[in-house]
Amino acid sequence: MKPRPAPDLRKRELAQIHIAKAQLGLDDDTYRGMLWTVARVRTSAELDHVGRRRVIEHLHSRGWKNEKKRVRTPDATYAKKPLIAKIGAMLTASGRPWEYADGMARHMFKVEKAAWCDVRQLRKIVAALNYDAKRKQGENG
Repeated sequence: MKPRPAPDLRKRELAQIHIAKAQLGLDDDTYRGMLWTVARVRTSAELDHVGRRRVIEHLHSRGWKNEKKRVRTPDATYAKKPLIAKIGAMLTASGRPWEYADGMARHMFKVEKAAWCDVRQLRKIVAALNYDAKRKQGENG
């Protein structure tokens, strides 16, 4: 995972501080007093990285829970459909039955059926079928 650029991190941390302020129900005087006590600043805009971390840790110690909204990933079936179709086309082109792909799944991943593989595994099966097709082409070439 690549590190976030500093301005992006700053925005995110300041947003967390303001969300915590609202969720904890801090009035403006209490909030500014907390900023002064924890980081010796009057406004959150004056906070450096260390100060922002201290304030966030302080807010956590006062009961704030950072409940991130999870971004839903696309349905696994949706991501697998094109790979399953590609495997089917490659099997048809090579004159092999679906049982061949199931055998590959069992051999490569200890998964009974190719359709039960995850996206990463399906990509590896596609690569293996591609390699097999090139090998067969070289024999007949």
